[in-house]
Amino acid sequence: MLELQNIKKVFYPGTINEKVALCDLNLKLDDGEFVTVIGGNGAGKSTMQNIISGVFRPDAGKVLLDGIDVTPLPEYKRAKYLGRVFQDPSMGTAADMQIEENLALAYRRGKRRTLRAGITKKEREEYKQLLKELDLGLEERMTAKVGLLSGGQRQAITLLMASLSCPKLLLLDEHTAALDPKTAAKVLEITQRIVESNHLTTLMITHNMRDAIAFGNRLIMLHEGRIVVDVSGEEKKNLTVEDLLTLFTKASGTVFASDRAILSE
Repeated sequence: MLELQNIKKVFYPGTINEKVALCDLNLKLDDGEFVTVIGGNGAGKSTMQNIISGVFRPDAGKVLLDGIDVTPLPEYKRAKYLGRVFQDPSMGTAADMQIEENLALAYRRGKRRTLRAGITKKEREEYKQLLKELDLGLEERMTAKVGLLSGGQRQAITLLMASLSCPKLLLLDEHTAALDPKTAAKVLEITQRIVESNHLTTLMITHNMRDAIAFGNRLIMLHEGRIVVDVSGEEKKNLTVEDLLTLFTKASGTVFASDRAILSE
């Protein structure tokens, strides 16, 4: 479903501030895989997602989605293939619009626009059922402005919007980092449910090693723009944080330096 071929990205080339963000990065995700991504600051995690979504163009290499070479496509043209949730809960929703209006916008994404009524009765019932499954009581507040919701509620709505049209790939960029631990756990539970029920191919960046181990069926670690650890299946299920740190040290020849990732509960 996703293939990155020899991706290279350098920022400020030829200057004193030159930074190699990605170096001959290769990654392949099969249909329905849920992959968690972890790495220290500057490892290349967000750059990788920005390359996939078209925010940045790679200096070399190709991005393929479902066999289609999307490397030359701008961000807005790739949007029809992708769902994305950011760290900031306010980025995925329109604060001044109602919950049902936000969902309607997401539902119509990439579809032909017409002069029909904004939200049909059938759609409203579908949205209500989807909101009910979030178990946050939002199905009774469908006409409430999204800007009045808590950060966790907004992020849950954003997740729902990102998955509503069943994208070929769901990108989650530290989407629980701005939430308190209890709310983050709830959003992750909702994430798992949505990904599994829709069989979505998912790439989730997280700063939390425990979450990286607990969620998904595959885990990769980045270091200096390269994948240095790639585990899946039973090996991933049996991992501990200590095991992961040992794998990283052996593969990279250095000690993992992100206290935030190691100490996050």
